[in-house]
Amino acid sequence: MTTGTGTTAASGPDHGVALTERVIAAVAADPGRPVLDYHPFTGAWVEGAPEPVPAEVLATATFPSGRPLPPGLRRWLAFDSGLLRRSGWFDDGDHTFTPRPLGELARDEFGDGWGAVYDALSDRFDECFLLPGGSDSRRVLATGTADDAGEYPVFVLDVDDIPCIELMYPGLDVYLADTAGLITCQGEGYSALAADPRYAARMHTHARNFLAGRMHEECLDFPD
Repeated sequence: MTTGTGTTAASGPDHGVALTERVIAAVAADPGRPVLDYHPFTGAWVEGAPEPVPAEVLATATFPSGRPLPPGLRRWLAFDSGLLRRSGWFDDGDHTFTPRPLGELARDEFGDGWGAVYDALSDRFDECFLLPGGSDSRRVLATGTADDAGEYPVFVLDVDDIPCIELMYPGLDVYLADTAGLITCQGEGYSALAADPRYAARMHTHARNFLAGRMHEECLDFPD
């Protein structure tokens, strides 16, 4: 699909590497500012000097499943790996990815009580990574089928009232840009970007691939 500018819907300055480059420029200009204004314990975007993944490592890097790294992540890691390392993406001391099935990640974050409701989704969401964001909720990148930009979706896990998983961002590229304050999300709710002309196509692609076309799914499979 093309836009009025002649670019594809998943290309241009608001997607992928180009968008990630904009985030890097903003972070490099003020690396010590908090990632989350409302949660200072998350720390700064860059603590100390940036920790880029060596080019020779990135050149052949894949996830443990064999799935390719999304372009936005590959570009971000060429700039810095420290932020994601602090969120548990890597083994200590090297650049080996350490994903978790969704149920395991949720139990680690919410405890066995609330976390257990996500166990039933672990086969579908088998390779997940935690991202900074939320207070009682959590942000999670899940690998699987990529969208037209080559990116994997970012979901929110929310256990307030009815536990659910909801699509929030079409990729790490957009997550980083929103967290850095470079884009404005119009509308309300976690999945507001599904109505954004820039990201609607990508959001609906992920909804079809991961949530049977829906933007969210209630998680009511409580263990006995």
